[in-house]
Amino acid sequence: MENNLIAVADVTNQTFEQREMSAEELASDEANRLEAAERAAKEAEELAIKTAVKAALLDKLGITEDEAKLLVG
Repeated sequence: MENNLIAVADVTNQTFEQREMSAEELASDEANRLEAAERAAKEAEELAIKTAVKAALLDKLGITEDEAKLLVG
């Protein structure tokens, strides 16, 4: 079972409250989680494409990644 808790800290009054999220907070949390998951998937896809392009170029040149680093650096 998932805990749908939210923590609220009030530094002025030095209080800390932990409570169940409201329906609005749950909807916002779900939207934030979905956005983060979509962003992570997009970043993973971009990294996979970049890695594949790099590997293809190294293969086309017939050199290793270490050899390419020596040429550039």
